[in-house]
Amino acid sequence: MELNQISYFINLAETLNFTAAARLSGVSQPSLTRAIRRLEDELGGPLIHRDGKNSRLTGLGHDVEAEFRRVVVAMRSVRNHSENWAMGRHRVLDVAVAPSVGPKEFTAFFESALSQAPSIEIRLHSLQANEDTSEVLSGRYHACILPRETRLDRKLEIHPLFRERFVLGCSASHPLTANETVRGEDLAEFPFVDRLRRDFRDRIHDHFAQRGVVIQPRLRSDREDWVQRVVADSYAVCILPYRSATVSGLVTRPIEGFDLEREVVIATVSGSTAPIEIRKVAQLAAGYEWK
Repeated sequence: MELNQISYFINLAETLNFTAAARLSGVSQPSLTRAIRRLEDELGGPLIHRDGKNSRLTGLGHDVEAEFRRVVVAMRSVRNHSENWAMGRHRVLDVAVAPSVGPKEFTAFFESALSQAPSIEIRLHSLQANEDTSEVLSGRYHACILPRETRLDRKLEIHPLFRERFVLGCSASHPLTANETVRGEDLAEFPFVDRLRRDFRDRIHDHFAQRGVVIQPRLRSDREDWVQRVVADSYAVCILPYRSATVSGLVTRPIEGFDLEREVVIATVSGSTAPIEIRKVAQLAAGYEWK
């Protein structure tokens, strides 16, 4: 099947006349007729009842027309993207965010960034468990917002955004909320909700194990919203980055002697191969005054 057959058939479906369709298509009537016959042979049935002025689409013809019109819309979108890339006007930017990075304060940043770059649109995605900054290099995303990785590819441009400490998360009615600072050994008295992702959980467990505090998870999930919701609705506790707390009813408290923290960064492809718009967004993020 060729793209010109698609446009020929759509013109035929609109006119129901081979001569008129050929004129719209800019080809001779015999050429269009041959193209439609090849298409019918390939699809395995007639697309139009040939009956002079009473010619009409077959059932298959109606179905094919609907699908071909979707193809035309998709092709127009591809051309627009291609032209935007060629002229440096790539307006749709795909940015993936790690699940453990909460939206707090990012709303204000994106509002500020979009006001300074009105020609772009940002599509936010959730960075999956099996994904990392390599998805930026593969072209799946234009940028990733995530905790800084220990091993970084030299082909990536890394812009630090902010640092944040890990704190205790519990419900507003939890007994530990009465303390301004919670002791590490107090955590062992309550059910602990853990994460399946390993981006920081190993460091947390190692910290308490070195101090003789054994944390025994009663529930694990790779869904950050589930972890926080369970904690907010029960006597369970969790440990999370300070800015990640988003669920209503969840409060945080610092943990005595617990100074573990992480750095959140935005990663893009380095150099001129990255779209100028994503480089601008990354620069705005790096220079933004995060609270």
